[in-house]
Amino acid sequence: MLLVREELRRTVTPGDHALSIGVFDGVHGGHQALVKRMLDEARSRGLTGGVVTFHPHPRTVIRPDQPFEYLESLEHRVELLRACGVDFVSVLQFTSELQQVSAEDFCRLLVEEARVRLIVVGADFRLGRGGEGTVGRLAEIGREQGFEVLPVGLLDHGEGSAPISSTRIRHALAGGEMEDVQALLGRPFSLRGPVLHGDERGRTIGFPTLNVGVSADRALPPNGVYVTLAYLPAGIFNAVTNIGTRPTFEGTSRRVETHVFDFEGDLYGQVVTIELLHRLRAEQKFDGIDALVAQIRVDAAAAREWLA
Repeated sequence: MLLVREELRRTVTPGDHALSIGVFDGVHGGHQALVKRMLDEARSRGLTGGVVTFHPHPRTVIRPDQPFEYLESLEHRVELLRACGVDFVSVLQFTSELQQVSAEDFCRLLVEEARVRLIVVGADFRLGRGGEGTVGRLAEIGREQGFEVLPVGLLDHGEGSAPISSTRIRHALAGGEMEDVQALLGRPFSLRGPVLHGDERGRTIGFPTLNVGVSADRALPPNGVYVTLAYLPAGIFNAVTNIGTRPTFEGTSRRVETHVFDFEGDLYGQVVTIELLHRLRAEQKFDGIDALVAQIRVDAAAAREWLA
């Protein structure tokens, strides 16, 4: 576990700490509430708060044959966790070796390298080899090693609804239900990446687009047209975005292409963020360029109206 020790030593701040531990994929509303509770409990005990997270997702190591898509990039995940007010975020590389570490040994590592005095986790949290480290088992280990364990119930979204979870968000995202995704995340779903050179076909038909590079392991909503906001170096602009393969032109690769309203400029190589707010329609194949341009005009007008 040398890499784990090195990462903790590099990132953990001085003093005694409260910790929340988990993957925190999406850093959704439930995650945010958990971290807030950890920070509140830390302050009441005179501790500072930090987060220990893992990358890649343990599922990719445990079940490498099953594809996995992240709700957020690792970089943005860390930014969002820091924005919650924690003193540090330690990103531990999840490997087959770490998978075999017992809950007791992992907790001892946190005591030695992070001076943990309180662990605040979800009530269904499990840690260690084979998921042996239930909340009850962690409490037993804590009594032996000198830390408390505080389980927190999962956060519901609305009366009678299921708890907020990354799985629930994935289901909403797969259905293109962007308003539901936003409510569960606690913020709009966004994609961030560099502006890449594309076919530049949009310029020839009067609708130039930003071809936003998105990593292959990012979860995306269904192919279609979306009302969006574009966060550019020059500011925030209303926009409309197509996610898909461009079937009218016999395209095969999936792209994220954003037409920014009332903006002109060269952004190639610059990093932009696109917030997806509402799905207008599914992607479709048109008989020709004229029919496509006519529909783009309709989409742009609908996006402007939605954003008004």
